[in-house]
Amino acid sequence: MATAKRFEELDVWQRARELTNLIYAFSTSGAFSHDFGLRDQIRRASVSIMSNIAEGFESRTQKMFIEYLGRAKASAGEVRAQLYIVRDQGYISEEDFEQAFEMAEICSRQLARFIQYLENCPNARRVREDNGVTYDV
Repeated sequence: MATAKRFEELDVWQRARELTNLIYAFSTSGAFSHDFGLRDQIRRASVSIMSNIAEGFESRTQKMFIEYLGRAKASAGEVRAQLYIVRDQGYISEEDFEQAFEMAEICSRQLARFIQYLENCPNARRVREDNGVTYDV
């Protein structure tokens, strides 16, 4: 089993990065690019997923890591809610909505399982992601 030394190695962080890049791609053209409030908010929410995972990984304690993962999960929910608005306003196609929504939902599930694992192993020095990657906390 491989041990992650950096947050960039975490599958959930990589998925959040893909989601962020997708959100940026959707929001750079057409009417979406001119809806500054929604565009900026969904971008911030997607960036927040990545950032909180990274910040939690680099934090001093497992308890802090769990807190940051919870914030990342909340941001994944925010992205999903905002994607409905984006679709309802006709800024993206149904296909694009489904792709981004599924990616945000996967992030949310991965984060929930990760949090649950950490809460069930409060004194663990090594933590394992669902995909088998382990790392020291």
